[in-house]
Amino acid sequence: MSESALRGAVDWLLERQDAAGWWTAEMETNVTMTAEHLLLLRFLGLDHAEIAEGAKEHILGKQRADGSWPLYHEGPGDLSTTIEAYVALRLLGFDASCAPLARACHFILDQGGLAEARVFTKLWLALFGEYPWDGVPSMPPELIHLPSRVPLNLYDFACWARGTIAPLLIVLSRKPVRALGFSVQQLVAPGSQQRLHRVPGSGVFWWLDKLQKAYERLPRQPGRERARRNLTEWITHHQEADGSWGGIQPPWVYSLIALNLEGMEVDHPLMRRGLRGLSDRFAVTDSQGWRLQACMSPVWDTAWAVLALRACGLPRSYPAIRSAVDWTIGEQILTGGDWQVKVPRQECGGWAFEFDNDIYPDVDDTAIVVLALLEGGEGRRARVAAERGARWVEAMRSRNGAWGSFDKDNTRKLVYRIPFADFGAMLDPPSEDVTAHVLEMLAGLGRGSGDPLVRGGLRYLAREQRAAGSWYGRWGVNHVYGTWCVLSALSTLGCSGSRARRAVAWLLRVQNEDGGWGESCHSYEDESFAGVGVSTASQTAWAVMSLQRTGHGEHPACRRGLDFLRERQQGGTWPEPEYTGTGFPGDFYLNYGMYRHLFPTMALGMAGGLERIAGARGDLVGRRATADRKAATADLRGSRRTAG
Repeated sequence: MSESALRGAVDWLLERQDAAGWWTAEMETNVTMTAEHLLLLRFLGLDHAEIAEGAKEHILGKQRADGSWPLYHEGPGDLSTTIEAYVALRLLGFDASCAPLARACHFILDQGGLAEARVFTKLWLALFGEYPWDGVPSMPPELIHLPSRVPLNLYDFACWARGTIAPLLIVLSRKPVRALGFSVQQLVAPGSQQRLHRVPGSGVFWWLDKLQKAYERLPRQPGRERARRNLTEWITHHQEADGSWGGIQPPWVYSLIALNLEGMEVDHPLMRRGLRGLSDRFAVTDSQGWRLQACMSPVWDTAWAVLALRACGLPRSYPAIRSAVDWTIGEQILTGGDWQVKVPRQECGGWAFEFDNDIYPDVDDTAIVVLALLEGGEGRRARVAAERGARWVEAMRSRNGAWGSFDKDNTRKLVYRIPFADFGAMLDPPSEDVTAHVLEMLAGLGRGSGDPLVRGGLRYLAREQRAAGSWYGRWGVNHVYGTWCVLSALSTLGCSGSRARRAVAWLLRVQNEDGGWGESCHSYEDESFAGVGVSTASQTAWAVMSLQRTGHGEHPACRRGLDFLRERQQGGTWPEPEYTGTGFPGDFYLNYGMYRHLFPTMALGMAGGLERIAGARGDLVGRRATADRKAATADLRGSRRTAG
């Protein structure tokens, strides 16, 4: 059974590699991506008939019995998501009296109606005159002129927030209203009309918002046109090769709106490129309907696929690994980006998350890619690329000795005091999981626990360990992910002290009765739910690999976890509707289409006896394993990676 599961998993993975060498799968999110795309098309005066039926199917298929739409699979209903889904269905021709919308309306009113929605939902409605602009926070476009040393400049915000705020500065100053074609005022809760005109918050920034609105009512605002021109130039220069902005949906759609407000018609080359990128690359159509992804993850997925195949015993010379390594090296970014504001005069060498978001390489992707090149690459070219990437990562270290994802020292918490900051992560501070990946990368390059960079990172991780023994996961759900990342780093560095033992003890305590591990996104709202949730393939694999890496590969809990993975495998892979990826903790979650497969495959590959399996069965991957057995055996013996 164990050999069959491993062969099936490897076969499944190899069958899905693109001819160019990369892997990726759909990045599933909530229905707001699709709803907002429909609103974007309406704002720009574009027809949505081609996607209408598929969008209906997708949105209705995600509605809960109580009429709401959640942020993640089996999550509670979310007010703002439900409002946006409701408006999208009205755009698609549904009458307000139909059963799905009547149930949604009841939920919305029960939650306080439009007045209680998040700022971005209010903004979308304001674009169509369905929410008063005076109830939407203001921000002056003159922020574009603030130098990076002055608080609340654009580079104080995380890259995803920066790329969104820049176009919104134009939108908020223009306050456009275009026709929606129907009213949604039935979603205003009785007695809440006055609250629609109130900007949330208090204190000095609330008063500054009042002053800004008063200034906007003046007949003349000196310098405002110049600010909007400079913002337009900034936005134009930040468009990526695929037409996106930052490779993610929020800055993408708001940039298209802002540029349209500044005079670019939809047939302008820049607008055409942006719209084409959304429809050609980010749209998905299948039996579940038409939907839009928030982002894509080919670099990340491909790096993990290389590590998974190596863990399963495939040699570096295997064609799938060689083509993946070649493609990955070709994706290395050698040009500049926003990160240079904090790290001037540093050459790049990092990797981004997606195909083309070259302005925003990130530390997390780069660390894992370097590990994949060290593990799967052959020759000087791979080593040079890995070392160049590592140098860039080292330069991105923050003052506290740890690493964030996209920027160095992106920690000015003042940004959370502005009324606009009611939605998720506005900053990109150092995190436990990214720092752990960097430490594992440094260990792979031969840097030990005595290295100054490694020591600083270890001190940070020691400070951040939770009392129960776990570590928080910023980019994966949640404590199971964070704990796996840290334990992987500690084991690679040979740090098997009390902190590692406490973390292992925590993992053993939270194992489910079925042998798996799971954790709901709710643990971001309430930490008492850390490690609590339905068992999933990816989270079980993270826990199993944690035990394998720390010398507990023969522990009964680890064996039960492996049995869980083998028993749940279907058609060579694993079903996993649960969301185990994190965008913005508490607000936005992701279901990585490859997670359910890559990490269980790694766990099975690390389960021991790899050389025995590879030696006794030269057809480990069925008809694809045509590589020379002697080369495979020599490569396995020379590998740095050891079985758990």
